[in-house]
Amino acid sequence: MRIGFGFDVHQLTSERKLWLGGVQIPHTKGALGHSDADVLLHAICDAILGALAIGDIGQHFPDTDNSLKNIDSKILLQKVIQLMDNKNYKIGNIDSSLCLEKPKIMKYAIQMREIISNICNITVDDISIKATTNETMGFIGREEGVTAYAVVLLLKK
Repeated sequence: MRIGFGFDVHQLTSERKLWLGGVQIPHTKGALGHSDADVLLHAICDAILGALAIGDIGQHFPDTDNSLKNIDSKILLQKVIQLMDNKNYKIGNIDSSLCLEKPKIMKYAIQMREIISNICNITVDDISIKATTNETMGFIGREEGVTAYAVVLLLKK
């Protein structure tokens, strides 16, 4: 067994769409980044890469690579799953948390879980997505950014 932890943060801007867990969420702001800036999928990628001890998302998919500009983060997660498969591991479960003031996102959680489960070859029951606010404090509280945390359990095949 191996355990990995992932974290991601992105600034929010009115010039981008908001993607969380592979789902486009209707909102006036979206996350700024080189890819689609899906913090949840990025945190899950980092958790898997960390559990495998093979670096982080920035090493595998650098923001200096123009071929990755505006890439769908679901593709990045697919590539990480491929790396995991090559190391002969599978996911046991994923536990994750999103932190943002607005919009309220739990009504999208089942759709996010379905997307993630399809990519990761696990059931939706193996994925937890939770959400919280920052109680109006700091950059998250001022609606300037969004963060995600993820923990993954990997099992040898």
